[in-house]
Amino acid sequence: MNDMAMLRTEEIDDMSKEDLEEKLEEIRLELAKEKAQVKIGGVPENPGNMNEMKRTVARIKTKLREREVE
Repeated sequence: MNDMAMLRTEEIDDMSKEDLEEKLEEIRLELAKEKAQVKIGGVPENPGNMNEMKRTVARIKTKLREREVE
């Protein structure tokens, strides 16, 4: 299982904007790889991990938007 996508809200709150943007790109790349694997007929190693990656992307994007407003 990929620990990259397993970021808790507290961890996201403590990260700098640059770290958040970097992590966002890493997770998006990993998610794209998983989606491509499914598209060609493969089975993801952990189907729940894709959903967790999507949620983490949303959390990071939300935090980045909140910081822009502040």
